[in-house]
Order: sequence, then C-alpha cells, then structure tokens
Amino acid sequence: MTNWDDSVDFIVVGSGGGAFVGALAARHAGARVLMLEKRDLVGGSTAMSGGIVWIPANPVMAAAGIPDSVSDGMTYFEHVVGDVGPSSSIERRRAFLDHGSKMVTFLQGRGLRFEHCMNNSDYYPEYPGGRAAGRAFEPKPFDGRKLGDWLSKLQLGLAATLQLVVKTNEMRYLSSYNRSLRCFGIGARVATRTIAARVSGRRMLTNGTALIGRMLHVALRGGVEIRTGTAVRGLLTENGRVVGVRAVRDGQEILVEARKGVLLAAGGFAHNAEMRRKYSGDQPNEGQWTMANPGDEGEPLLAAMEIGAKTDLMDEAWWIPMCADPLLAESALNMARQRPGSIFVDASGQRFVNETASKMAVGKAMYERDPVNRAIPCWQVFDDAFRKRYAVDKGLPGKIPPQWLESGAIKRAATLEELARLCDIDPAGLASTVTRFNEHARNGLDPEFHRGESALDRAYGDPGYKPNPAIGPLDRGPFYAVQVVPSDIGTCGGLVTDPNGQVLNQDDQPIPGLYASGNNTATVMGRRYLGPGASIADSMVFGYAAGLHATREQTA
Repeated sequence: MTNWDDSVDFIVVGSGGGAFVGALAARHAGARVLMLEKRDLVGGSTAMSGGIVWIPANPVMAAAGIPDSVSDGMTYFEHVVGDVGPSSSIERRRAFLDHGSKMVTFLQGRGLRFEHCMNNSDYYPEYPGGRAAGRAFEPKPFDGRKLGDWLSKLQLGLAATLQLVVKTNEMRYLSSYNRSLRCFGIGARVATRTIAARVSGRRMLTNGTALIGRMLHVALRGGVEIRTGTAVRGLLTENGRVVGVRAVRDGQEILVEARKGVLLAAGGFAHNAEMRRKYSGDQPNEGQWTMANPGDEGEPLLAAMEIGAKTDLMDEAWWIPMCADPLLAESALNMARQRPGSIFVDASGQRFVNETASKMAVGKAMYERDPVNRAIPCWQVFDDAFRKRYAVDKGLPGKIPPQWLESGAIKRAATLEELARLCDIDPAGLASTVTRFNEHARNGLDPEFHRGESALDRAYGDPGYKPNPAIGPLDRGPFYAVQVVPSDIGTCGGLVTDPNGQVLNQDDQPIPGLYASGNNTATVMGRRYLGPGASIADSMVFGYAAGLHATREQTA
C-alpha cells in the first residue's frame, strides 16, 4: 500500500491554458484539485503567447455577428487537415468543436471576458468552411493587481516586452501606424491606454498573460491549490490505473494520490534536445531555435510513455519563421515577410514559398526545400523602399540601428549581386528571381506562389500599399538581407488521446485515470495551423473535456 504524502481528487500537471481550464472544470464539479508547476512562474507557453484562441462556432464571434456552424468547422478540418491518423479522427474533431463552444461559455460564466479578433483571418480562408473574418478571440485587458502576491509569480509575455498595453489583434497594426489613418488611430489608442494605466497605477495585462491571469484569479478564488517549484517525475499505477504522481519539491520526493485522475498539460518537449534529435524525422533540429516556455522539457510525456502510452506526430512542431540573429528577436523584421518589398530565397537565390502564408506552412516549406537547396537558414531580402516605409525597431520608419548593420545581423549592399555574395547566395539566381518577381509584383500579382490572393495574406499586409497590400517589387537599392530559421512555439506531437482527453495505450484503449491536453499530445490540428490561436485552443478544449470526464460532470 502506497504511503501518500497528500491525497486529492484531480492532479493537473502544468499551468498553461489547458491546465487551468481542466482544473477549473474539475473544481466546478466539486473535486479537490491540485495544480503542480515545475517552474516558479505559472502560465507556461500560453502566458508567453498572444493568448488568442481559435474555435469554430464560438459564442464570442456569434456576439460579434459573425455567422458560423459546427458543420462548417468540420468541413474546414476535412479539407485543411485531411487524414493524418488518430490525433485528428472524426470523433476527436467533433469533440473539439462540441466542447469548444461549451468551454467558452463555461469560462464566461466564471467571469472571463473575451473579444472577437475581427479580420484576423483563418489561415486557410479560401478552403471550404474557412472564414475570412476569423474565428479567433482574445481576452480583454485584466488588472493584474487583483492577483495580489501571485502577480509576481505570473509568467510575463508579449506586451511586457513592448511595455505597452496592447491587445494581440492590435499588434499587427502598430508598425504600420504611418501607413493608414486606421493604423494610426489604433496606435494612438494603444498609447492612450498605456499612459492611462501608468497614471492610475493599474497593472493592465493583455495577450496570453491576461488569459492566464484571469484564470489564475478564478482558480485561486475557487479553491484550486497551486504549487510552484514542484516537478512531476513519474506516474504511479495500481492494477493498470494511474492513481497518483511522484514529484520533487525542494529536493524532496513526494507521492500525491489522485483519486479521480491526472491531467498532463505541461507542454511538449521543445527544449529537450535529445528527444528532438530522436524524433525529428524529416524536420531535423535540436530545439535550438525554439521560443517555447523554458520548462518545456518533456518529463510528463516521458512518464506516460514509460507506462505504455501511445504517441504520434512526434516529429511535428508549431513552426514559425524568425530572424536567426538574437539582436533581431524583437524586431518588426519578423513580420517583414507579409509586407510588400520583401521575399524569402534559398541558397540558389530562388523563392520557394508564398512568404505571407501561415507561419507553420512557411516553416514546413523551409524543411521541404532544404534538401534541394539550402533553406535553413534562408534569407529574407528587402529593398530600401521597404526600409523607408516601415519601422523595423521601436523608432521611426527608415531607421535601422547601426549595431544591427555593424554586427552583420543585417547585410547591406548597393546591388543584388553584391548582396548575394555577402550572403553566400548564387548572384545570378537572386538577380533572376527578383527580376521575374518584380515583373508581376508591380501589378500586385504572384503567378508562381499566389502571394496576396488569400484574405490571410492581405490581413497582415500594408493597408496603405496599392494595388495589393501583400506584394510589391524590390527595385530600389541599396538592398538588405537577414537570415531566417524555422523557430517554433512548441512541439505538437505526443500522447494520443480520445475525445475525452483520455490517454490511449498501444492497443488504443484508454489508460484509466490518465488524461492529457496541449503540446504533450498529438494535436487534433494535425500538421496544419488552422487559425490564430489553434494551439492554445487545442490545449484548452481537451483540458476542459478531461476535467469534465474525470469528475463525471457532463454539463457545465
């Protein structure tokens, strides 16, 4: 008989979006819930993110007057994701859609407030079932002072870096403040909101920090127990059922019983170089460019695998093309691919992708191209007209910090041929590519890769550029180039779960007492990123499903 150090109904491992929703659902059903977080900060990769959530037919978009249906959501899944195996079975897709809307209503009932991200398009809006107006929503700003001492334990994210009270759906307009009256107005609104918060002494949180902050507030008020600095190292079983966890806190091992179940929602293995080498397949990497939560090292996933859990999509991640040099990590150049006057090329000087496509699609295209012509890293090339139009740093348009050029983070040359030699790109190939691209780009066209044709392309383009906000020529020297790598915001392969979030064994049977959601699972999104906030939605929805199932609560 196990000598337990503590006993609860439901243990949640991790403290991101899926973890909190699972904890809140189980607590609402009357369970005693204990959340265990390895790090000293709560929030995980969700808190570091934009905090946007993508769910078809959700009540937030309905309130904004955007029509949608579960049927259209299923159609969209069918045409975009296709058949990728058990992680995105018809049953799991249906569970995602059915639980998704109910989860949002449940959170609204607990006091969370959301707003629709208008015109933040689905990532494949031209596919059947897609929505150009977008299905995404984000949390409204939240005053962190309500968290009391817990505010200092909250993982900060995007807005904290910018030192602005800016919503995620506003960010894409800030560096284009000089390109249209609408962008200028949004920038002015953000500045006014930021100043007002500082004057009043409020700690206004936005993005993923606001999403986690609000759920943390509800969890603390509702009696969810949260222990930071507690790392789960193993799962304890009796007669094939998971009955608790083995954890380490302050150097001491503790055994905690979970009478109703354990939910693994602690992220994937983005920072585990050994695992990424082992499972990366045709997308080889060691996590050297990941942007995921530093605690994302895969221990809970390994613990489940040790007791026979089934896995899938272990080679996959939520890819995002990013500037390779750390000096440019917070630069607006990471958005340059979506604006006129900029292209991606491989070592031969050839384009290989619609640069304005979804971040995951572009990242995967880099891996697909690399065996043919080196595309990891690839080069983002732009001209001087681009430099003059857009702010690339926190200053005015036209200003590139001298240290970026002096360090070589940005290459500059008078001609394309000279630039190519600086970057070890084929000069003739680059010159030919730009000539061919410019011929059509002047008219807002891209017959080779169809850039600028999708609502997604145009949504992130330059609203002040004609005839197409997403495409324009590179014809004014000097020319510039920066290295781009396929970074990621986390892995998205792992444990295979059923529609209730139950982890399956090698015989496709649920392991009693074990649940999982988020990046330590094989995502229902398969190998595509369906819309902004798809990864967070996957985590939250199946965390909710797990919390309900473990406590046998069927409605919320």
